[in-house]
Amino acid sequence: MRRVGACGVLRDSDGRVLLARGSARCPYPGVWQLPGGGVEHAEHPADTVVREFAEETGLTVAPGAIRAAVADVAAFADLGIALHTDRLVFEVEARGGRLRPEPAGGSDEVGWFTPDEAAAGQLMPFTAELLGLPVTPLPADLPRALPAEPAGPSVDRRQRFAAYGLVTDPADRVLLTMIADGYPGAGRWHLPGGGTDHGEQPAAGLLRELVEEAGQLGRVVDLIAVDNLHNPAALGPEGRPLDWHGVRVIYRVRVDAPTDAVVTELAGGSTARAAWFAPEQVTGLSMTDVAARATGQRVS
Repeated sequence: MRRVGACGVLRDSDGRVLLARGSARCPYPGVWQLPGGGVEHAEHPADTVVREFAEETGLTVAPGAIRAAVADVAAFADLGIALHTDRLVFEVEARGGRLRPEPAGGSDEVGWFTPDEAAAGQLMPFTAELLGLPVTPLPADLPRALPAEPAGPSVDRRQRFAAYGLVTDPADRVLLTMIADGYPGAGRWHLPGGGTDHGEQPAAGLLRELVEEAGQLGRVVDLIAVDNLHNPAALGPEGRPLDWHGVRVIYRVRVDAPTDAVVTELAGGSTARAAWFAPEQVTGLSMTDVAARATGQRVS
């Protein structure tokens, strides 16, 4: 199973970070983590943070810059399920509200912690890593239950997490890939990247896609944006109605020793070709919306 989650880092005037402790109703009871939760279908991850902070902490917050994108896998041995969660972490600012735990919900306590104070408790591994603290595995009897699934709709709903790159070389050329026939956006130029594999970190998935789609070895410089795409009237592979929700992180990537761009993935892939473009050549290309925004072009 796969899910996408979003959480926020909120600090007070003393530099302490706000954490929420999981209640007996959640999969990680007694474990502290950054406030947040699962991204609902069609919901922008930044909106998830606002909603989850209000529910879990009673605070109204404003999301700021994206800080990190990480992935982890939790084994639910009794159910025979490995749950992969892609987590988007935002900086947030408090705008109002009164601090309190979630009534009859997923958090039974909230509080402000210094790093030393946080390290003394049981932390979710991703929270410890983001706070620069040692990562300790959760007790063997956790997690205890899967989060509740929403009721299924009449039309197939699909949520997909993907990582893409604004890829440049020392000459400031931009690397783009063309979408192959048979895929949404066929014939348009797109950012290199794609869906990550189960258990794969977003940045690692992007660098793998960069090799497969263009034959380039790159290095991730920084995380620059989160893109949200909802198409409730998409068509699936067999022409069936599909309510499509894509959550996409965009990294800045540098290729220090560029070569000719060649598609290396196996036949049947979604990439028809790849090419390097000088900055002045990018203008006027037929591009996907995410590629146009990333390169500073007008979205058509």
